[in-house]
Amino acid sequence: MKVLVTGAAGFIGFHVSKKLLERGDSVVGFDNMNDYYDPALKQARIDLLHQTAQQSAGQFDFIQANLADKTAVDQCFQQHQFDRVIHLAAQAGVRYSLENPMSYVESNIIGFTNIIEACRYAKTPHLTYASTSSVYGANTTMPFSEQHGVDHPIQFYAATKRANELMAHSYSHLFQLPTTGLRFFTVYGPWGRPDMALFKFTKNIIAGQSIPVFNHGNHTRDFTFIEDIAEGVIRSSDQIAKANPNWDSNHPDPATSNAPFRIFNIGNNNPVKLIEYIQAIEKAVGQEAILELLPLQAGDVPDTFADSSALEKSVGYKPSVSVEDGVKQFVDWYRDFYQV
Repeated sequence: MKVLVTGAAGFIGFHVSKKLLERGDSVVGFDNMNDYYDPALKQARIDLLHQTAQQSAGQFDFIQANLADKTAVDQCFQQHQFDRVIHLAAQAGVRYSLENPMSYVESNIIGFTNIIEACRYAKTPHLTYASTSSVYGANTTMPFSEQHGVDHPIQFYAATKRANELMAHSYSHLFQLPTTGLRFFTVYGPWGRPDMALFKFTKNIIAGQSIPVFNHGNHTRDFTFIEDIAEGVIRSSDQIAKANPNWDSNHPDPATSNAPFRIFNIGNNNPVKLIEYIQAIEKAVGQEAILELLPLQAGDVPDTFADSSALEKSVGYKPSVSVEDGVKQFVDWYRDFYQV
């Protein structure tokens, strides 16, 4: 298959692209290589994708451009005929959305529109895209289910992602474009983002510096290992979304439709307290952390917990890597990559 992966230089996009190449697919990676975090890390990921393609039956082409540039997106779709599109490019980060909302409009709204429009005209067989557990917002019913309401986002980032889900439904309905949205729950692992807790904590513990622990370490997260996420993304992409024949407009199921549209949670289904996560890092690093206990930050959700049963039922997969094992894999990668 030929697959477009947007955000291929990003954390999740890189792992998904690598898995696709390893099984022999052709991948076109699209990324603007912005400096939201160290571009050298992004470049190292892209270099490894070229290397992976050479060692496998797959082919890797890379386009450095901005998804908000409609001409660049249209050119990409004119040059290639895609069997699947996996849209993982986005402006990430909950806290950054408080400071720079326009960058979220550009990538998460304009960029998404350009991609879904291109899929419409190219008659792409299936668009799979990243959503987020943050859409559950002010909802506190645990575990979070796709059947729950997601109408109370508590930061702008989540609002843009919820907008993507709604935009996708309108295209599935109007143009019969099959779409699958995946709500990711706290993804972590090797090649992770430097702005995320695991990266910062590992770096500071090794350097003997304190780590900021919000909500005094009491909030829980459904930490989901990157390999589990990548497997779930690819299985979801492989299986084209179909209309739900039992969908009832009098009692509408929010996660499916009478159009070829669906939404899945993809999480570990096993929430862990932040303080336990830190203990797993301490164990893997072999050093104790110096904790700076702080209150909950604006826009932060106290707890997340995924009900991933719909994904498991549909594509026969559920995340399985434990936090202890996953954290160790990250720390091993970090020490090797940064030679510390």
